[in-house]
Amino acid sequence: MKKMKLITLAIAGLLFIGAQTTMAQIVTPQPSPAGSVSSTVGLTDIEISYFRPQMKGRKIFGEGADYLLPYGQRWRAGANSGTIITFSSDVQVAGTNVPAGEYILFLAPGAKEWEVILYSDKSIGANVGGIEDDKIVVKASIAATKLTETVKTLTYQITDLGADSQTANIQMSWENTALNIPVAVSFDEQVMAAISKNTVVDPANLMTAARYYLSTGKDLDQALTWANTYLETGENSKQFWNVHVKAQILAKKGDKKGAIKTAKQSLELAKASPNGDFGYIKRNEALIASLK
Repeated sequence: MKKMKLITLAIAGLLFIGAQTTMAQIVTPQPSPAGSVSSTVGLTDIEISYFRPQMKGRKIFGEGADYLLPYGQRWRAGANSGTIITFSSDVQVAGTNVPAGEYILFLAPGAKEWEVILYSDKSIGANVGGIEDDKIVVKASIAATKLTETVKTLTYQITDLGADSQTANIQMSWENTALNIPVAVSFDEQVMAAISKNTVVDPANLMTAARYYLSTGKDLDQALTWANTYLETGENSKQFWNVHVKAQILAKKGDKKGAIKTAKQSLELAKASPNGDFGYIKRNEALIASLK
């Protein structure tokens, strides 16, 4: 019994020492800290997770052995285990269809064009030499641009979101170079299915459907029907922002007289709003002026 007690105390002591050792670890800044950026494009979530090397006085992209990343040499597009790009739904990258999922990015700098590779097996990490052709999902050549200001730390951004919410660029910038990788998304089928289902379930969705038809140039008669149905219900007729949408639909249909009349209604409601007009006074005035 005494021996068992001594063994138990010894084990407890070792566990205590181990815990103290863990607690006493020293944490220092990493030379290439982790970074991430994300954005929603259309209905697709795009996330980039990477490690951010710094210039530290080195020459990064160029011809010959004097450069950290010589032209033509494939690179893990970041430090440590590389750069992972995640798409929540199917997209197009540089014109190639890419299923939803996680991919590792490889780049090869060039004097004029860069090689861009999206690779399906992210476990490859930094092993650029282990790339297998059958796991390459995208392989494209994209022209790089020169920057007027130096970017000292590797930076990724999701930029240039299209006005129609269907396009964007994944931008890599470092040293004096920027590379924009085009991404295109599609959401019309998903939205149309939701409209078909949810306008029946909840009439409050009618204005959302009307706005979508207006913005995408779909059936404007249907959009107007939805707007009228919504605005005829209860207090909805006082929602100047939605009355303005109706005016825009009428204008796009070519009904200038109806559009001006409706825009004036929205204008007066916006002026009378106790909570502010949220810019709709100017919007209605501008719409009316454009139709005269």
